[in-house]
Amino acid sequence: MAISPTCKPEVAEGLAQCLPAVLEKYAISTPLRVAHFLAQTAHESEGFTHFVENLDYSASGLENTFPKEFRTVKVADYARNPEKIANRVYANRMGNGDEASGDGWKFRGRGMIQLTGLENYGAFSKHSGKDAIQDPDLFSTVAGAAESAAWYWLERDINKPADEDDVVMVTKLINGGTLGLDERKHLLEIAKRVVKEMFS
Repeated sequence: MAISPTCKPEVAEGLAQCLPAVLEKYAISTPLRVAHFLAQTAHESEGFTHFVENLDYSASGLENTFPKEFRTVKVADYARNPEKIANRVYANRMGNGDEASGDGWKFRGRGMIQLTGLENYGAFSKHSGKDAIQDPDLFSTVAGAAESAAWYWLERDINKPADEDDVVMVTKLINGGTLGLDERKHLLEIAKRVVKEMFS
């Protein structure tokens, strides 16, 4: 895959098979929209190589990344335990139950845009007709990762800034900030060239 040399051949093939229908279904249908979508999802998934959130934090990593969540507990009890970390940091948020419910781990970030939380999994399921609540690993598959990202894109109305070629606003709607903006811009330039060939 030209936009991501690190993408495994089977993932590239899977994306080639599923993306045309997914992009059409979610109105990501112009060269500019497709280019922005590919650039952002390539960045978020580390070149289409990671479709599940990495929560393998050290004690210091937890204190730096989630200071509020670990203010009152012994951080060493959670370090290097991704399931326990997810259940704490995502407890009582995004529709999830408390730490003991296991929802944080079950509905951790998955897909090309790391959809997170019971609310998002449920909203996707309602819209798509695919039950991601019963089968949360759906978003870990190539097709599920692509469709969940496209659903999020439509849900957040990201086509609007994409149509204006506003990479900063597109990034803010995906990331909540501008983390990795330089790489996103670089990927966008590559994606524009790739998409130009696709649409010509």
